[in-house]
Amino acid sequence: MTWKAIKNKKWFGIVTNIYVIVLTVFVIWMIFFDTNSLLIHMELRKEIKKLEKTQEFLKEEIAKDKEIIKTLSDPEELEKFARENYYLKKKNEEIYLIEYEDSTKQKGDE
Repeated sequence: MTWKAIKNKKWFGIVTNIYVIVLTVFVIWMIFFDTNSLLIHMELRKEIKKLEKTQEFLKEEIAKDKEIIKTLSDPEELEKFARENYYLKKKNEEIYLIEYEDSTKQKGDE
C-alpha cells in the first residue's frame, strides 16, 4: 500500500484526528504516569482491604481482652488466673505440676 492509499482510508482520518490523539495521550498518562494513576489506586485499594482486615482482627482481640479484664476484676478470678498461667502460690503452699504421658515428648517421637 502506498502512503496516499493509507491516507484515504476512513480509520486513518479518525486515528489522526487531533482530539483522538490528545485523548489517547491523556488516558495513557492518567493510567501509567500520573502521581494518582490507576495503578497506584489499585495498590492503595489492596492496602486498604488488608488494613481493614487487620482492624477487624484487632477489634476482636480488644473485645476478648475487655472480657478478660472484666473477669479479672474479681479477686478470686484474678488469683485463679495467676495460679494457672504464672504458677504463683501463697507463702505456705507447694505447687506440683502433673504432666500426662500424652503431653510430653517420648524418645521415639522426636
